Amino acid sequence: MKRQTLILLTIIFPFFLNAQPVINVSNPSERPNTQASLLEKPPKIDGNVLQDEAWQAVPPLDQLWQSRPNAGQPASEKTEIRIAYNNQTLFLSAVCYDTAPEKLVVTDARRDASLDNTDAIIFIFDTYNDGQNGFIFGTNSVGVEYDAQVDNEGQGNFNNNRQQGGIIGGFNLNWDASWTVKTEVGDYGWSAEFAIPLRTIRYNPGTDKIWGLNIRRNIRKTNEIAYWSPLPIQFDLKRLSLAGKLTGLNLKNPKNLKVIPYVLGEVSKDFEAEDPKTEFDGDFGADIKYGLSPNLTLDLTYNTDFAQVEVDDQQVNLDRFNLFFPEKRPFFLENAGLFSVGSPGEVDLFFSRRIGIGENGRQVPIIGGARLSGKINKTNVGFLSMFTEAFDDGETSINGNNFTVTRVNHEFGNRSALGAAFVNRQGTAGMEDDYNRTFAVDGKYGIGQKARLVGYYARTVTPGIDEDEHSFQMLGKYEWNGLSIDLGYTEVGEGFNPEVGFLGRSAFRKPNFLILQQIRPKNFMGILELRPHISYRGYFNFDGFRVTNFLHIDNHWEWKSGIELHTGFNITSEGVVEDFEIAEGVVVPAGTYDHGEAQIVFFTNPSKNVSINIRSVMGGFFGGTRLNNTGTVALRFGDKFNSEFSLSHNDIKLPNGDFTTDIFRSRVSYSFTPSIFVQSLIQYNSVVDQWTANVRFGWLSKANTGLYVVFNEARDDFIGVRNRNLILKYTRLFDLVK
Repeated sequence: MKRQTLILLTIIFPFFLNAQPVINVSNPSERPNTQASLLEKPPKIDGNVLQDEAWQAVPPLDQLWQSRPNAGQPASEKTEIRIAYNNQTLFLSAVCYDTAPEKLVVTDARRDASLDNTDAIIFIFDTYNDGQNGFIFGTNSVGVEYDAQVDNEGQGNFNNNRQQGGIIGGFNLNWDASWTVKTEVGDYGWSAEFAIPLRTIRYNPGTDKIWGLNIRRNIRKTNEIAYWSPLPIQFDLKRLSLAGKLTGLNLKNPKNLKVIPYVLGEVSKDFEAEDPKTEFDGDFGADIKYGLSPNLTLDLTYNTDFAQVEVDDQQVNLDRFNLFFPEKRPFFLENAGLFSVGSPGEVDLFFSRRIGIGENGRQVPIIGGARLSGKINKTNVGFLSMFTEAFDDGETSINGNNFTVTRVNHEFGNRSALGAAFVNRQGTAGMEDDYNRTFAVDGKYGIGQKARLVGYYARTVTPGIDEDEHSFQMLGKYEWNGLSIDLGYTEVGEGFNPEVGFLGRSAFRKPNFLILQQIRPKNFMGILELRPHISYRGYFNFDGFRVTNFLHIDNHWEWKSGIELHTGFNITSEGVVEDFEIAEGVVVPAGTYDHGEAQIVFFTNPSKNVSINIRSVMGGFFGGTRLNNTGTVALRFGDKFNSEFSLSHNDIKLPNGDFTTDIFRSRVSYSFTPSIFVQSLIQYNSVVDQWTANVRFGWLSKANTGLYVVFNEARDDFIGVRNRNLILKYTRLFDLVK
């Protein structure tokens, strides 16, 4: 009881602190603007901006505003940014002056490595000037290529960690363009030059075009973040409706045709087979990307392969509901936000992992398919059609299928839109009732810059199911100057069955809310920000029975040094309708279980050479107790070697039995250069008593193509090695129109 009281006091106390004023952006129409310069002679892309005559005629942007630590104040270091273009290329340069260049921080040198914890410069371009969608290009002082797509201002994201690689929509780090960046470090600080072919991005051609623009600089030695177009403290670069403007663009219609073939060789052995043999296999395929216009792109794929993709993270299921494993395959990740409809991670009406991945993660051969995506005036359009082969490995039998998704979304002013989607699975074996269809409409309505209403309504059509095939959601959101409020309701009917989607659980009614306040105290214990908040979600079945109740009361304490402490308390209730086996030999009887649990999270500055992250949850659990401890240690040596070791341990004591679970995970990577790396993911799951290893070597060229060597192995203590394979894959990008 003393521990619970202490945690509640740490949550309530911040409301009484005197906070510093946050940045004033009360008039979002007064955004900064600048003009792009048309160049006759392009700059030499070598990182040396100060000595390049081509840049001297381009007027610089030199005023950035802090978002942290001192919101609304000018950036502590001078930055000069120049933007220019010619008929084929967008050119960017940044001179990042630094009074202590010896203290520049680089945490990772791999392509698309996170720039959050490093000195960096990042640009976002809203090429349609719609305040919703954009392209991100960034780098650090060693010249990492970092690019991404943004849809819907980044809303709807579930996981955007490159190491995990998963996404639902909103922010797509796995979009990879072909472009060039070079950097230089000197006694003045560091500088960077970008050359981005215009055919790699989408835009409307014509004269006097206007793009949205914002720029972010990280000054890591002081944990500083500064923007060209200032933002309220809870927003980041993806908040495109508050971006500035880039004018003076006279753009032609570039042609775009890229062919990306691959060849693959594999050596494998299944040690669990009756007669284990080493097998040799080879394959080939190709992707084609054709720009029908600057706004529309056609992607074709044949014999689609994803051998180079990192394996899934191991998880342990401690309840009655479905585990979510994010999409990692590049073909499906491109423009993922356009096809996203529903409630991310809970009710996804289209979930691309249903294509080519069967039960238990089994690979189903993909014959190929096509995707058309882009924008016509203010309407986003998307069409995807993929074919998979019939599959039978003796344990699992799957018929061949065609998966088709059609999506339209028309954008209005002020962050508003109205859309529709159709998702279809059709068996190709000629069986009359082998199909499943989902129809949906969705929309969002912006109320000024501070609030928005979002929602969807969907129905499925499944042979043999003709009642309660609906799902819908209504959600209101308010976000401004540190205050966030969400209030929503979601319903999934008992017959709702999106076979090409994802349901965390079926047949529920769910109210939820969130109230969060970000507070920037003045000179209080070195604290940068406090985030007291309370949230609730409840799941009820259609008989009114409470299946899950979760009330979360928490406060995050973030120090200017980068240290964070989260002190939370959860009031939980689980209603079990039928007995279920939670672990081997341990059954949870039907009934209602009301509990409380304390939650502590602590982590240190992730930009340091050594950092730790500790999470502990302790309290009641299905009539007994649970103690969950998760610890992660990250070690970094320079910008080339990165490693992360984590262990998650559950100690569960229930009336019908006790058990423990362990998940161990080790990630190690070494970057010889930003385009040559080796990385490993080694995992152990005690529930299945299995070790797995995924080791990848990459020698990349353009747009993440190149040579991959991949080794996979699974073993356990009883059988030993279960299976092992070695894959050699080479892909190359041919840019046929320059």
